[in-house]
Amino acid sequence: MNDILWGVAGGLVAAIATTAGAVPALVGRKMSQATSDTMLGFAAGVMLSAAYFSLILPGIEVAEAQYRSVWIAAGIAAAGIALGAGFVAMLNRSIPHEHFRTGPEGGADAAKVARIWLFVLAIAIHNFPEGLSIGVAFGVDRSNGLSVMTGISLQDIPEGLAVAVALVGLGYSRRKALVYTALTGVVEPVGALLGVVAVSVSAALLPFGLTFAAGAMLYIISHEIVPETHRNGHQERATVGLIFGLILMMFLDVTLG
Repeated sequence: MNDILWGVAGGLVAAIATTAGAVPALVGRKMSQATSDTMLGFAAGVMLSAAYFSLILPGIEVAEAQYRSVWIAAGIAAAGIALGAGFVAMLNRSIPHEHFRTGPEGGADAAKVARIWLFVLAIAIHNFPEGLSIGVAFGVDRSNGLSVMTGISLQDIPEGLAVAVALVGLGYSRRKALVYTALTGVVEPVGALLGVVAVSVSAALLPFGLTFAAGAMLYIISHEIVPETHRNGHQERATVGLIFGLILMMFLDVTLG
């Protein structure tokens, strides 16, 4: 129960960070596209580092300790990553949502949903694996959970700002942009709860849970964030942001974990 409480609290911290990131949009000027792409690149770097250093590698170590075989451990990691990526791909195809530039996705029902909710669902699909990762990490141990929570929360701040500014740019009021950005973070404690409960039920699920969460994050990085940062000609700045985010998360993981 203590691990579950820590996991949910970690998800709440990330959700609050998303909301806090949106606050400057209430008073600030419109964010430049170059700055937005740099911030999203930073988010991708944090998630990429967390996926490998905090999820995949610990997952392999746990599986190898459980089964006494590096071959089985590698196979479990491969299966977990594939299942996690496939799960988010399924959500992406089945849940109606809309991206800021590429338009609606998720089937014909998208036309029946108010546009603002399509945007909220799009970011929620993105945030769910982050919450899942936090919960699973706390299922490993508290230090690993704190490391992942810190990294995810740090990248949620500029991400929340980017979402709020984008909503304002599309014509929504600043107050609505703040409220709806906050709603996108609600799924993070939910994902954290599911993740920590799953790995707390059975130790055998832990390596699958870790690598599943990593696969979900890797899908989001490749399918959503990187293409978005390269769409407007700011690849170099986005790449710098990615490298800086990866280094920061790696440093946090080594020092805190």
